[in-house]
Amino acid sequence: MRRLLSYVPVLAALTLGSTPAFAQTDRDALIKEGRYVAAASDCVACHTAPGRPAYSGGIAFTLPIGTIYSTNITPDPNHGIGKYSETDFARAIRQGIRPDGSTLYPAMPFPSYARLTDHDIHALYAYFHDAVKAEPLAAPENKVSWPLSMRFPLTLWRWAFAPAPSAARNTTLHQFSDPTLTRGAYLVEGPGHCGACHSPRGISMQEKGLTAADGSSFLSGGAAIDGWVPPSLRQENRTGLGRWNEDDIVLFLKTGRNRQGESFGGMSDAIKHGTQHLSEGDLHAMAKYLLALKPADTKQADWVYNTQTASSLHKADFSERGAKIYIDNCAACHRTDGKGYAAVFPPLAGNPVLMGKDPASLVHIIQSGATLPGMEAAPSAITMPDFRNRLTDQQVADVVTFIRHAWGNNAPAISQEDVAALKKTMPERNLSNEAVPLN
Repeated sequence: MRRLLSYVPVLAALTLGSTPAFAQTDRDALIKEGRYVAAASDCVACHTAPGRPAYSGGIAFTLPIGTIYSTNITPDPNHGIGKYSETDFARAIRQGIRPDGSTLYPAMPFPSYARLTDHDIHALYAYFHDAVKAEPLAAPENKVSWPLSMRFPLTLWRWAFAPAPSAARNTTLHQFSDPTLTRGAYLVEGPGHCGACHSPRGISMQEKGLTAADGSSFLSGGAAIDGWVPPSLRQENRTGLGRWNEDDIVLFLKTGRNRQGESFGGMSDAIKHGTQHLSEGDLHAMAKYLLALKPADTKQADWVYNTQTASSLHKADFSERGAKIYIDNCAACHRTDGKGYAAVFPPLAGNPVLMGKDPASLVHIIQSGATLPGMEAAPSAITMPDFRNRLTDQQVADVVTFIRHAWGNNAPAISQEDVAALKKTMPERNLSNEAVPLN
């Protein structure tokens, strides 16, 4: 692990009892690097609950075994990580092992963080211990019933599914000969831990792929999280990023919006607290890496725009079920041609979210609404209102079926029963009259 350069104090420093200026500059530079790595790792989104100080924990994660809460990672010695040595810190981040030897719940993405370099770990440690304010707040107690609350099975899980840090770094850093692709792989597979949401999981909740070298499952789309379905980040034409170019991806990671669509749910948090703070070079590296991932679904037909829906709506032909609901509630923003208004109201025509197998995100956003927060490069927040008190389950099913079929989307219909079942899986806090709080 790299250390700060040692130095020989000058006589004036000894006389005044002060730290040489260049040593402090080195430390400040290291802390700045650590702050950058923390942003790339999206630490704020998981460790800062609404109404609590930064990094003091308290975010709830609903898992099949119960509810766990993110921990306080400020340098408070009693409730945070103030007593962690740098070795303790590195083991927790990269191996999921607490100072007492027990294993962290894998809601902490240590299988991805295993790829973090020694220098980035060193910078993170300096940032959290020297620049983050200590907050003497305990995280809520986990709500996991015995015997599932026992920690030793997590050790077996870690042995089976979490890579050794040296092997993980070697895989990620040696997949590509192009240094830009290597940097992109490091950011996406490592600190960005994109696969934690965008990769499918096995029966033991392990990610089916952790890197591009693990096959086409990696980043091929994940299961619903809090009612939102993470789409494929591979090159599927209809349901992935096959029609996005490098600048589309960079703009999305920087602002949460582009000509192809807008972020919602946890992705908005990841952009607000994380990717918008990355350099242009790193954003382009991530984009170039994602564009290099071949589609998981190689039989998927290309999306082709169909003018029939727009023509029918222009003629006030509402014979197709759900068409009138769309005109009354959606067309003002998303237009009769389904193309929306770029970077303000997203297009529905050709939108990968609409064409995916799981319609949960569509039902969720109609039911609960959503807000895309303002970003540094795009300060205006954009809110879609909720329609839960305006549309019945049948009407939601009809309009979702309509937009999934229109403009060449040609995705399967959903039923009233489908909508009712999906609503039961959505967090209660999001089923309110207010837009979903994302920041």
